[in-house]
Amino acid sequence: MSYLGVGISPGNIAVYHGGKMKLIDRRLRLTELLLRCSVTALAFLALIIIVTDTQVKQIFTIEKRAKYTNMKSLVFLVVANGIAAVYSLLQLLRCVMGSMKGSVLFSKPLAWAIFSGDQAMAYMSVAAIAAASESGVIGIRGEEELQWMKVCNMFGKFCNRGAGGVASAMLASIAMVFVSCISAFSLFRLYGATTQRPPNLAMVK
Repeated sequence: MSYLGVGISPGNIAVYHGGKMKLIDRRLRLTELLLRCSVTALAFLALIIIVTDTQVKQIFTIEKRAKYTNMKSLVFLVVANGIAAVYSLLQLLRCVMGSMKGSVLFSKPLAWAIFSGDQAMAYMSVAAIAAASESGVIGIRGEEELQWMKVCNMFGKFCNRGAGGVASAMLASIAMVFVSCISAFSLFRLYGATTQRPPNLAMVK
């Protein structure tokens, strides 16, 4: 049950939403929908590019195959993008259903759950990107003090394709950070909302 222009937060407070707040809600829902769609698509794309990235090099009589499992940072990036893609897809379905119903998030426990999930995904994505980027730099430049060779001089195709996967994952990570900002706003605005019921509003079910 709710009042016209009033959201009832289960176990919490009645929150009044005027015309300006409803406009903000619509824009936030649309922005969140687009961002979550971008995260899902870009994360899946990064996963596919990196998993399918391989190159075989013949060194004398020895055949060397470069693949993502040879670098733990890329394995971490694949796992992180897989988790982020599935999570974003589930949240995307929630956003679509909410938009179809025209509902607005009022439940504080649910808002906290979404906020916590988005924060975890954002931190995980950023950490995976940082690890993969560092490994990429070492692959390109090598490390003379540790006598690590420039792997990308030998496996150029593998490195170039892998760089595309990392770039896609980085865009997904940036989008995830913006999503976490939106979920933070959606949560903390509930604590600053007006608790007074506006007068003369008809009750609707």
